Amino acid sequence: MASNELNRVPLEHRDTLGRFLVEHPVKLGRLATALGVKIKVSSLGAGVSGQISREDGGYVIRVNRNEARERQRFTIGHELAHFLLHRDVIDASPNGITDTVLYRSGEPERIEFEANRLAADIVMPMELVERELQEGFGGRITEASIEALANRFEVSKAAMEIRLSNFVAA
Repeated sequence: MASNELNRVPLEHRDTLGRFLVEHPVKLGRLATALGVKIKVSSLGAGVSGQISREDGGYVIRVNRNEARERQRFTIGHELAHFLLHRDVIDASPNGITDTVLYRSGEPERIEFEANRLAADIVMPMELVERELQEGFGGRITEASIEALANRFEVSKAAMEIRLSNFVAA
């Protein structure tokens, strides 16, 4: 089941998003390009995972080059979620939104929670996770299935564990 945030994505971007959420790992660079967002791997300050800002009439995501690839992927999903849901917040700040390693930006907690939920939908589409879990592991959530799914979706084991806990609760 998708989050409420996925249902709040503006219509102009839903079709684009939908085209990319059908295979894993989701091609985040291509998705960003299709949405008109540039991604730059950058040296960010200590404790900063990512940032999205408006530059030269477009939007740019910066992701910390010093973090693990799986972490970078979730950060890209998180910043894309800000682009899709919180463009007004990005536009209102001269520096956009900068997220710490705990995905805290100084903005209201609500927008960070929304961005995290939509990032999970983008990076680990529930329909694909559920299908992989059923086909590959008979629907059983074990250490081995969590680790294998994390590898397939190119996310951290912790992120997949959280995603699957939401699946169980659904």
